[in-house]
Amino acid sequence: MKKIAIACDHAGFDYKELIKKHLEETYVVQDFGTYSKDSVDYPDFVHPAATSVEKGENELGILICGSGQGVSITANKHQDIRCALCWLPELAELARQHNNANMISIPARFITSELAIEIVDQFLTTDFEGGRHQNRVDKIAFC
Repeated sequence: MKKIAIACDHAGFDYKELIKKHLEETYVVQDFGTYSKDSVDYPDFVHPAATSVEKGENELGILICGSGQGVSITANKHQDIRCALCWLPELAELARQHNNANMISIPARFITSELAIEIVDQFLTTDFEGGRHQNRVDKIAFC
């Protein structure tokens, strides 16, 4: 079974719980928090989740916050993370196919929970195409 990291801030808590429940029958889900709707600093939860994906402890990651921006920006500070902000399933599909995204962020305040589930399912079931896209992905990291 694929291992999936999941993390959120207070604005994404309800969606995280819903997504986690949806995935637990098919995937091993590691929950990095937050664990309530109390106000938190999202980097405290995003960095450990992103590190787990970088180290290969989890294959892919899902992040949720109000806009999806903060968690995505934070995750993308990690050298080997490619986190895509997705508000449509088609964006999640292209992020995997063309960018080999290994994490996505979801804007909980701007999409329905049903759409969030569709986005997650598309992300987790789409493979990287490689080929001409691999050369581009190889140029993303800046050392």
